[in-house]
Amino acid sequence: MYLDDYKRWMDTELEDPALTEELKGIEGKDDEIKDRFAVALKFGTAGLRGVLGAGSNRMNIYVVRQATQGLANWVKTQGGKQLVAISYDSRINSDVFAKTAAGVLAANGIKVRIYDALMPVPALSFATRYYEANAGIMVTASHNPAKYNGYKAYGPDGCQMTDEAADIVYTEIQKTDILTGAKVMDFEEGIKAGLIEYVGDDCKEALYQAIEARSVRPGICAASGLKLVYSPLNGSGLVPVTRVLKDIGITDVTIVPEQQYPDGHFPTCPYPNPEIFEALRLGLELAKKTEADLMLATDPDADRVGIAMKCPDGSYELVSGNEMGVLLLDYICAGRIEKGTMPKNPVAVKSIVSTPLADAVAKNYGVELRSVLTGFKWIGDQIAQLEAAGEVDRFIFGFEESYGYLAGPYVRDKDAIIGSMLICEMAAYYRSIGSSIKQRLEEIYEKYGRYLNKVDSFEFPGLSGMDKMAGIMDGLRQNPPAKLGDYAVVKVTDYKKPEETGLPAANVLVYKLEGGAEVIVRPSGTEPKIKTYFTTLGKNLAEAQAQKDALAAAIAPIFE
Repeated sequence: MYLDDYKRWMDTELEDPALTEELKGIEGKDDEIKDRFAVALKFGTAGLRGVLGAGSNRMNIYVVRQATQGLANWVKTQGGKQLVAISYDSRINSDVFAKTAAGVLAANGIKVRIYDALMPVPALSFATRYYEANAGIMVTASHNPAKYNGYKAYGPDGCQMTDEAADIVYTEIQKTDILTGAKVMDFEEGIKAGLIEYVGDDCKEALYQAIEARSVRPGICAASGLKLVYSPLNGSGLVPVTRVLKDIGITDVTIVPEQQYPDGHFPTCPYPNPEIFEALRLGLELAKKTEADLMLATDPDADRVGIAMKCPDGSYELVSGNEMGVLLLDYICAGRIEKGTMPKNPVAVKSIVSTPLADAVAKNYGVELRSVLTGFKWIGDQIAQLEAAGEVDRFIFGFEESYGYLAGPYVRDKDAIIGSMLICEMAAYYRSIGSSIKQRLEEIYEKYGRYLNKVDSFEFPGLSGMDKMAGIMDGLRQNPPAKLGDYAVVKVTDYKKPEETGLPAANVLVYKLEGGAEVIVRPSGTEPKIKTYFTTLGKNLAEAQAQKDALAAAIAPIFE
């Protein structure tokens, strides 16, 4: 079957000559052909994501057309404005794929609002809501290596598409022939016909105003003298992040020159992920050289931000996503109470794999903290529930341990623009009272206990990888461990059982251990890897780290 598909692609005059050359280059190489054609990229709630190249298991204009035709078929059943918003980041072919999608939608009589230059995930979510669109498309592979690209689909609320809608779109995709099934219109023809329009300055300005309106202490940055190093990691964050920082009064910003401008090859780091030290190395070197107070880095689609802070002794320390989530929650709560802007019955939201330290902080401030499944759409879903009840102002903050933050309901996905703004504002405030982010973090640990949160990953590449991952998860369910190392398992929570968790079913296992530690096992939704999340609590960092190391050593053989 896959050989037939390969031959059909070879016999077709493809519009992208690079794809033809690739197909010729793998002639007679069964493994290479099988890898590209034996399966198709599956469209799910995270859309599509895959390696660039030829075939149904790669990202190319034909896969994008097929997916967009499936999306168009769904949009045509939805009524409303029959409009889709589109944005894209700096990845290889992101602009090509965005215009390809726009042409398919236009050919189906669906109007398009597309950004005239790369803009990040929060801008796409905002535009989808601003234009009351039926759907949104963000062309990105987030923080994956350069050889990847992808296609995130959004619903009319600006949140990533629901399971139900994604299933319908996937069914429509499967009905669509990958080479000939999509309706096609040239992008320029769509512009001339009035079906494709660029996102207006009114929408762009409204986004910046919505972000800046969430300032906790307006004006605090202007006189702070804060010195910043920033890296967009060759992605889409440069324009929006520097614009907002300038607006709030932060003018001493040094951009990492090698990572300043869009470049889908990401030449300075093979994995443009602000969770990983290598992606931040150049920024840290520049921060030390310029004696900056903070170093920020946003990922290619600028929905996540990583930071390094200057400590009182002059050294620099990376701040984890869990630590920054807790710091921002603490800062927002204390600041809004002080300023009298805290809503009645405030709500914050975090993912189930994020630190329980946030629960303790929220309780201290009288904030209801809701825990949801991994994936920011579930935080967006909580905002939507509050909005439906006429109580959207109760939402003050949401975060995930993987460096994703949102303060306010103006978008429904994580936002590195507001994350950058609030981190800088927080640093400026602590400086104004003779403190620092580092000092405040230590005060939090002193008050609530020394929590340590670490994530390990086990990769399962190749066509058999997904099967192996499924087998491991099945094995854990059929033979649940009674102990992990020296620690007895006192409770197992299986998130595939919604009747027990009160949340939608998910492939997640949580092990509560004797003494209060916790281990969570979860396959990634976007990459061929299983993640293990460790939470340990000690009298000091060394004690918490020792327990984490022991637990990691005990659980590692399961994934071999």
